[in-house]
Amino acid sequence: MDLYLKGKTAVVTGASQGIGRAIVKELSIEGVKVFATARNASLLDNLKEEIAAAGGIPPITFVQDFVAPGGPQAIADAVLATLGHVDILVNNAGRSRPLDVIGEEDAWNASLTLDFGHHRQLTQALLPQLMERRQGAILNIASTYELRSVNASAVAKAALVVWSKQLAAQLGPYGIRVNCLQPGLIDTENIRPFFRGDARQQFASQEIPLGDFGEPQDMANMATFLVSPRAKYITGTVAVVDGGMRHHPF
Repeated sequence: MDLYLKGKTAVVTGASQGIGRAIVKELSIEGVKVFATARNASLLDNLKEEIAAAGGIPPITFVQDFVAPGGPQAIADAVLATLGHVDILVNNAGRSRPLDVIGEEDAWNASLTLDFGHHRQLTQALLPQLMERRQGAILNIASTYELRSVNASAVAKAALVVWSKQLAAQLGPYGIRVNCLQPGLIDTENIRPFFRGDARQQFASQEIPLGDFGEPQDMANMATFLVSPRAKYITGTVAVVDGGMRHHPF
């Protein structure tokens, strides 16, 4: 199926590994010129080589600490200087942050910055040119709602979802779509430390109807569709990629 993405431009944060890396690669293979940003220069260089070997358009890579003060504006400035305009924004950067029921303030603040605040700032920095061009797609990577213990990242990502719904309503008249993509348990470096040894298979056999964790590519497949013109009538929603793990339909 042609997703009509050839010639589009995109920005992906947290692009060097896991879900972000898979999204960059899939978009590039579909003919998108991707601005891929993360902290790790060597991983970004390796990603560029991997995409070129796969026949995709090598991404523009930009090394930037997303949570640094001024990080989102530095990314936005570099994006507009190199791409000229943006068609697609994928706000992916994030990190699971389990906390005790009485969590440290620094940890809460760090998660709110990484998983919500700086995504909001980057989006706002890029919105004027999206609104002027009256087209675009924004995809925010969310988190599961069904954790049974406190996780600051999931709380911040819930704020991201609510904000996305509000944006979708206000940006629809400009032809800009805003959606969220909610992963279940995806096999990434972010998740593996919490499921060592047999814990992964034990959990999956009990809680996931499809029997195992997902792969980053599963997220990338859905992400690429949602930002494509094929999804032109989809906005303000949360798509779920979790192998059926979710218990509650909200």
